Order: sequence, then structure tokens, then C-alpha cells
Amino acid sequence: MVTQVVKGSGYVTAFKAVAVLNTLAVLVQAVTAGQLMGGGGAGLHGAGAGAVHVLGLAQVVVAVLLWRPGRQAGWPALVSVAVLLLGFVQSMLGGSGVVAVHVPLGMALFGLSVWLLVWAWRR
Repeated sequence: MVTQVVKGSGYVTAFKAVAVLNTLAVLVQAVTAGQLMGGGGAGLHGAGAGAVHVLGLAQVVVAVLLWRPGRQAGWPALVSVAVLLLGFVQSMLGGSGVVAVHVPLGMALFGLSVWLLVWAWRR
């Protein structure tokens, strides 16, 4: 027996929630990065990286569930994997002080997160 997942399923709702939280976590990283330029916010920026990693992993899991059993598009799962991996690259680069790559990569991470958020809520 094949079950059809309806448009308003729990997978869609979960993806919307995780996309909002992940995008907010990435936005907080941008704000705390600005505080770093002023000489503060290092602790918050480091803690925020952990939140981005955890929420990025949650987003990958929910995106895969949305795709495979949920019978929705598969590309959000791939983009979510990219967001997760970029988050780890960001941590590595930020920890080593490579700001010339860290900042543009952070902007790309934010752009991908917003893209997924918009896609989730326009459905």
C-alpha cells in the first residue's frame, strides 16, 4: 500500500520550521560577525556556529524526509547538504582567520538559506 503525503503534511511543516530557524541562525552569525569588527561578540559568534551546524543537519534530515517518503522535490535536500557543508567550511576558515574567503562564503550561505526558506513558504 502506497501512502500519499498531502501538501500540508508534517514534512512540509517541519521543513518550514527548520528553514526559518536555520536562516535566523545564519542571520545571527552575520550580526555577531559585525560585532566582531567592533571588538566584541566572539563568544556569541562561536556559539552561533554550533547552532548553524545543528540546524543545518536537522534541515538535511527533514529535506530528505520531504523528498523520499514525502514525494516532494529532491533539490532542497541537495541544497541543504551544501548549506551544512558550507557551515563547516565557514567554521574552519573563521577559526584560521581567513576573512577574505570567510565573509563572501558567509554571504553565499545566507543566500542559500534564504532561497530554501522562500521555496518552503511559497509552496
